[in-house]
Amino acid sequence: MFDAISARYETLNRIMALGLDRAWRRRCVDALELPAASTVLDVACGTGDLCRELTGRGFHAVGLDLSAGMLAHARTVAPLVMADVLAAPLRPARADGAVSGFALRNMVDLASLFAELARAVRPGGRISLLDLSEPDNPALRAGHRLWSNYAIPLLGAALSDPEAYSYLPRSLAYLPSPSQMVNLLESAGFHAIERVLLSGGICQLYVATRSEEPQPCR
Repeated sequence: MFDAISARYETLNRIMALGLDRAWRRRCVDALELPAASTVLDVACGTGDLCRELTGRGFHAVGLDLSAGMLAHARTVAPLVMADVLAAPLRPARADGAVSGFALRNMVDLASLFAELARAVRPGGRISLLDLSEPDNPALRAGHRLWSNYAIPLLGAALSDPEAYSYLPRSLAYLPSPSQMVNLLESAGFHAIERVLLSGGICQLYVATRSEEPQPCR
């Protein structure tokens, strides 16, 4: 599916998010609170939006994605690896941090993803994971549902792949509740976990620090 939509993925992201996605990515990178020259993994990097934000801030970014189409359309100077992020070809504790943008709801096993991030990120390192959410405010929530359930599929059908852009709004339902997400991150080896709501709750950011306890190497 992501191969099929890769050519127009960034353009449609801008339209669907009304341009807010740029600010969300900036907040995602800000929340890492890591020094320049840190090595940061971009998990499910897609066409490289977050990689570009990272390298623009002086980080050493490395992008990973399973979609050959997305990587082929990536616009970044960061090294890119075609890999399943649930079994990434990375040495333990070599990254200072990790980010992801709008990927969590597409993962089949978040517990395994968080365990893999805990393996790859050094103790004291940081993760910052961005995804969509649904506003608590009733008026915002109603408008968000209209946009997501009707406008986005219509735009997707007109400009890209109709099946994919019917799936993407529905995929929000696959995310666990905030309390479940915190429990999964804690169980994987993270602490100081924060959930930050952006743009009235349209978007959410999970930020956490890798605990000091060593994890078994694979």
